[in-house]
Amino acid sequence: MSKIILISGTTASGKSDFAVRIAKKINGEIINADSMQIYKEIKILNTRPNKNLTRQIKHHLYGFHSVKKNFSVGHWLKLAVKTISNLQKKNKTPIIVGGTGLYFKSLTDGLVKIPNIPMKFRKKIRNQQSKIGQKKFYKNLIKLDPQCKNRINSSDTQRSIRAYEVKKFSGISLFEWFKKTKSKYNYNQFIKIYLDFSRERILIRINERCKKIIGKHSINEVRKFNKLKVRKNISSNKIIGIAEITDFIAKKYDLQQLQEKISIKTRQYAKRQTTWARSHMSDWTRVSELETKNFIKNFKY
Repeated sequence: MSKIILISGTTASGKSDFAVRIAKKINGEIINADSMQIYKEIKILNTRPNKNLTRQIKHHLYGFHSVKKNFSVGHWLKLAVKTISNLQKKNKTPIIVGGTGLYFKSLTDGLVKIPNIPMKFRKKIRNQQSKIGQKKFYKNLIKLDPQCKNRINSSDTQRSIRAYEVKKFSGISLFEWFKKTKSKYNYNQFIKIYLDFSRERILIRINERCKKIIGKHSINEVRKFNKLKVRKNISSNKIIGIAEITDFIAKKYDLQQLQEKISIKTRQYAKRQTTWARSHMSDWTRVSELETKNFIKNFKY
């Protein structure tokens, strides 16, 4: 059975370099699993793997999608599956690398095929939640779908709304939809590696990265992005640094403040990634910063 290597970790944990070193050892090629590194117009802010890395090992699904168009987990999964198949035909080992948890989940668990819910219907549910408040809305959710009890936190607004709209629209619990979902791959095909650096080290690395990327090239990148007049509901607007540099260009704050704002936002993102990993990646092999060198040296599969 051909293996598929998965490498994840928070932002600034050195995933790209680690993946290249693994790839060189096992005749592998790298497939992107970062939802913000798909955009062709943004390279510096996203810290896309540099030419030094891409010359050593072939990289796939980086910088190919327009910032003017949305891109879903379903889109990524379809492309990832096709790329994995192509690599396996060439006897190359696919190495999936990134920090977008949902991409990995769709690959290992399959993608939930819930029917498309009309936006009008979804807005109605959101308005209802906003009107009565989360506490009462959660009670209504448990009445509507008892399976949500002890599975969705009472303070988790986003998941509560999603579970409510799915049950209300389809008549089937979100968790029943999950049960019907299966991955294309055998669970044993995956080798899962999570770069588990200490919070202190990640904060230091984030600050160093922010100082390195904030400059005339990243500012020009944002100027060009803004000229494209990307619609506000498009996901590329969420790229960390775009809003902050736009405000900097408008002279709302100085360079030092800009670096601090981007650093704070990146730290918040890293915290969300850590929380996700704690919940969804508990069975992954954890590799600390001090263990990376030996891990690569002794890596076998």
